[in-house]
Amino acid sequence: MRIGLDVMGGDYAPEKIISGAILAYKELKNSAEIVLFGPQNIITELLKKHKTEPNCFSIEHCSEVIEMCENPVKAFTTKTDSSIVKGFKLLTNNEIQGFTSAGNSGAVMVGATKVSKTIEGIIRPCISSLIPNTNNSFNVLLDVGINVDCAPEQLYQFGIIGSIYANLINNIPNPKVGLLNIGSEEIKGNRIVRQAFELMKSSNDFNFYGNIEGNEIFDINKADVIVTDGFTGNVLLKQAESFFNLAYQNSNENSFINKFNYELYGGTPVLGINHNLIIGHGISNDIAVKNMIIQTKKLHDTAILANIKKMFRYEKN
Repeated sequence: MRIGLDVMGGDYAPEKIISGAILAYKELKNSAEIVLFGPQNIITELLKKHKTEPNCFSIEHCSEVIEMCENPVKAFTTKTDSSIVKGFKLLTNNEIQGFTSAGNSGAVMVGATKVSKTIEGIIRPCISSLIPNTNNSFNVLLDVGINVDCAPEQLYQFGIIGSIYANLINNIPNPKVGLLNIGSEEIKGNRIVRQAFELMKSSNDFNFYGNIEGNEIFDINKADVIVTDGFTGNVLLKQAESFFNLAYQNSNENSFINKFNYELYGGTPVLGINHNLIIGHGISNDIAVKNMIIQTKKLHDTAILANIKKMFRYEKN
């Protein structure tokens, strides 16, 4: 497969992005080709600086850059020779089978929804994150940022998508899907969550566990997939990441807390669109970039996209 990487995206671009690409190249060897999107002269100079032959990669020259502070829609529309826009062009033409960027996340989401587009039958795409659990593995949390307000039907669809993801990425057969709430009882929560519970409890599309509270999200005996709206999910994810930051600042080594380090995952997959896409953290370093690329390959190899499409064709029928 061919994986596209936005060399100009992120606070430490292009230096750390190129360093991460080299690390990924060494790990993947010949199992995937990495395509670098950005100014050819800058890419070539940095590869030589790191004593890496440019012919180890494919290079797609881009003369423009979408800056982190730019208006996403305007920039995506006007900067047609930017690394993000050209990345989506090759992605939708199947010239690359996955794309990843730590750049302007708004512009990346414009490409996701307007160019790649949402899979037929899915109301809105979502992004997910892996959350460590007490069994030395991971639970899946979604949505963690795109959909700050959700209808009950969207939360139901997140249950389907999260179940597929947990099965294929975390190797969990028939994963348990939990709905994040302020209590375990069916009557708890706001109107949206209560209505979502009603839809989920009789579902044949996934194994519904029931409501799950905030103090249970790390428990392996509860849910493997935690469903919530993007506002709550993002707050929860950022709070979890702060555990690692606090431990790191105080030089406290803990194997469980260390799993909250964003570098280990690199980025979050956008699920529910027609192509494999990973959005990276703006502060991504070389380790994070390497893992973004590795994760993109895993999305492709496990055929998550095909499985989601298959499931929603069934739902439509």
